[in-house]
Amino acid sequence: MTTLLSPDELHQRLLSVGAERYHDKHPFHRRLHEGRCSRGQVQAWALNRFYYQAHIPVKDAALIARMDDSALRRAWRQRLIDHDGAEAGDGGVERWLRLAEGVGLDRGDVAAHRGVLAGTKFAVEAYVHFVSERSLLEAIASSLTELFSPAIIQNRVQGMLAHYDFVSTETLAYFTARPSQAKRDVEVALDYVTRNARTPDQQQAVVAALVFKCDVLWSMLDALHYAYVEPGNLPPGAFIPEAS
Repeated sequence: MTTLLSPDELHQRLLSVGAERYHDKHPFHRRLHEGRCSRGQVQAWALNRFYYQAHIPVKDAALIARMDDSALRRAWRQRLIDHDGAEAGDGGVERWLRLAEGVGLDRGDVAAHRGVLAGTKFAVEAYVHFVSERSLLEAIASSLTELFSPAIIQNRVQGMLAHYDFVSTETLAYFTARPSQAKRDVEVALDYVTRNARTPDQQQAVVAALVFKCDVLWSMLDALHYAYVEPGNLPPGAFIPEAS
């Protein structure tokens, strides 16, 4: 990238990353949304995705610690409340635990991350390290996969309710609040990125950060697909679904 893009052009460049790389295009996600996953595969997805969900507030706390702007810290800390809750028993992490219980997993096992794939752990921890160690501009830009999440959430909820008799609207309650939360979060992050990426190199770094985050999400699904779909090679210590 050698030409400085306008804010609108940068926004469009970021959208093109999602159009090409967002994980809604992964074969495992298509299976999940189209009802082609077994109950055990849905459970494996819920378990491994919880590892990601549980680390989102960890990532955001690390990001807030690096911010000098109090207004930006105030805006960003809402994400901690969204995920950890304003009090015990509330928030997105708790709702994902209920999702896991709703598909038949043991809450304690999920909360303790028992049986999570090594590939999931490596991907999630790489994301936390990225946010902690790269520039603040890149760290904030990496959150912009939320540009693409409302559509995938709608498809996920509709598809899972239509195809899996062990899934209910209560099971999927995590997704009720996410579209509006993601819209608010995107507004904060996109405003910061478009105002602070002032050179072609900085804009390229922003795009690369979003590509990295898409790669993180894609890698998590690669690990699931390899272990639970094709070739079905379960690594030692991984969650083993009950025989159906």
